[in-house]
Amino acid sequence: MAKKTHRVYAQPDSENGVFLKAGSEEFVDSQNQYVVRLENVQKKYALGKTEVHALQGVSFDIAKGEFISIAGPSGSGKTTALNLIGCVDTASSGIVTVLGQRTDTLGDEKLTALRHKGVGFIFQTFNLIPVLNIRENVELPSLLDGSDVGLSAKEKEEWVDHLIESVGLADRMRHKPAELSGGQRQRVAIARALVMRPPIVLADEPTANLDSATGESILELMRNMNREFGTTFIFSTHDPGIVAIADHVIRLKDGKVIENARTANLADAKARL
Repeated sequence: MAKKTHRVYAQPDSENGVFLKAGSEEFVDSQNQYVVRLENVQKKYALGKTEVHALQGVSFDIAKGEFISIAGPSGSGKTTALNLIGCVDTASSGIVTVLGQRTDTLGDEKLTALRHKGVGFIFQTFNLIPVLNIRENVELPSLLDGSDVGLSAKEKEEWVDHLIESVGLADRMRHKPAELSGGQRQRVAIARALVMRPPIVLADEPTANLDSATGESILELMRNMNREFGTTFIFSTHDPGIVAIADHVIRLKDGKVIENARTANLADAKARL
């Protein structure tokens, strides 16, 4: 099964810097090893008569296949950074490049395509549809725009089944979210985030609503999927457990980068692909 999955999963072309996407869509990585780049990014919000500086001159790169933690206390700007990478918000100034695309130059249609097909999302509150069963929840993103995820109908069924099996819920495909534990719901959310075969998965405090043992098992699962699929996982977190196993840690404080360190060099990250 794993061998077949690698056939249908769109792996990055590390030599040409191209991510083959659903259908005929391609996202180009500027012929280098980075999937995300922020350059002197500022983000300001108006809060009544006060101007809040959520990000102040933030710059960093994220390589293909990295397991990265954007860490910091509440109010540090980590969720804002995640929103910019996920194309759900725009910078006040500076340049945000995702999968070779400068997000400030994209129209609504292209920005939506980049967000939908290039980035998967995992939320701390799971955000599953209660009236749908597990399989339907996982499959849902591939149905939103009529996309076939670049696969035949049979291949898509096999891909969805493989994801559910990979997160250990093959025996619960027909269960509804209310019948699952918190950890099981998060596993469903992880499978759903990968169904469009995105090069990037963003996880906003994915262990915040889980007990420590369940959180550890969820982290181990995501690390294994990072290695199996070559997907870049980017976490917004203050969980020291995530920071400890990340191979790239970016720490923010008061909207500024105070640490940007890799525990594995770019060659190692590229080798995992």
